[in-house]
Amino acid sequence: MRKMTLYVKKDSIIHDVDPLTKLLFVFVSVAVTYILPNHTFVIGVLTFTLLLLLIGKVIHAILPIIGLSFVLILSIIIVQGFFHPDRTTVWGTIGPLTIYKEGFSFALLLTLRVLNMVCAFGVLILTTKPDDLVDSLIRKGLSPKIGYVLLSVLQIIPQMIATKNRITDAQRSRGMETEGNLFTRLQSFIPLLSPVVLSSLSDTRERSIALEIRGFNSKNVRTFLHEPIHFKYGLAVKILLVVLLAAVIVWRGIL
Repeated sequence: MRKMTLYVKKDSIIHDVDPLTKLLFVFVSVAVTYILPNHTFVIGVLTFTLLLLLIGKVIHAILPIIGLSFVLILSIIIVQGFFHPDRTTVWGTIGPLTIYKEGFSFALLLTLRVLNMVCAFGVLILTTKPDDLVDSLIRKGLSPKIGYVLLSVLQIIPQMIATKNRITDAQRSRGMETEGNLFTRLQSFIPLLSPVVLSSLSDTRERSIALEIRGFNSKNVRTFLHEPIHFKYGLAVKILLVVLLAAVIVWRGIL
């Protein structure tokens, strides 16, 4: 059975927190790093986010996602480090390029923000079932159609990975060489693109037909299969997050 989500089933207090509280944490965690552009503060926020991943026992699952963001981080370091408009203090040179302190300081800040954003969303996605998140939003008034789009977005990456792995196994059983050097892997990757894309489109069509059969566009009052998730400290955590956001805004205003 293929895995349709990035959710990692574990027994932890982070998994027990209701989805809306974790969604608020993502918003506050990302927002405060942009409101207060201080390296030490952003490192502190990132450290706390990593601690939540550690408590949730999913820190291993966030590492591949961080790896995927490496290209973005590398581009930030190169562009800002060498070509930042406020560059004045020279650190050194690499060939014809000059390294500036201001550029790399800003690149470090952006890198920390990106890492914190990835890890904060990891806290939500890796410890929350997509169905529970969408159900919680719909209970708060979100349109079911928008909820379906959100659920599809959360499932599309695992779905395509599972489809790619299934097609790769099928191609390998037919004698296609999928292992080896980079050139061999590129040669095997191109024939996989068409089946993966067509299979994803077919899955989307089948899902839309299934939704119509189940009365997705019905105007009747909707009911829910599962009871809403209640975390007894949820309200206190929400208040604490809102207070933290307000405090950071006031602190930035004073500075």
